[in-house]
Amino acid sequence: MCATELGHSHERVECPACGFVTHSNSEPTAGALIVDDEGRILLVKRAHDPFGGTWDVPGGFLEEAEDPLDALRREVREETGLEVEPEEFVAARVDRYGADPAAATTLNLYWTARVTGGEPQAGDDASDLHWFEPSELPPEDEIGFPNVRELLRAWRKS
Repeated sequence: MCATELGHSHERVECPACGFVTHSNSEPTAGALIVDDEGRILLVKRAHDPFGGTWDVPGGFLEEAEDPLDALRREVREETGLEVEPEEFVAARVDRYGADPAAATTLNLYWTARVTGGEPQAGDDASDLHWFEPSELPPEDEIGFPNVRELLRAWRKS
């Protein structure tokens, strides 16, 4: 803020001149495990990097001061055209937003969700979407984020 060189640590950045401090935190995301009446799960194909062309659960980053469940509804609507109602909290998983060791750390929050309206159509950051049977999930090398691989493994077992 005052143009003095900042001091950096893993946990915070601070200015020795004016006292400005900001903390390093994982960036929060909200994602949905949307399962239909036939027991299939909806996955979206990522349109962009990181991990463009791989499968993911619908979801994305929270906006400033946004409630995680509102973010989940917004992101699902933007990516799939579907209106959903979040139900049960499933998991919180830490990951990185890409394969680069310097990529931002993310805190990924997941809920089950049921479809309440809309027509499925890939949009925003998704190039495709597909309903998968538990036994027919894509191979793990086609699922970009390690935390999503773990999440889907646990879902398949349940």
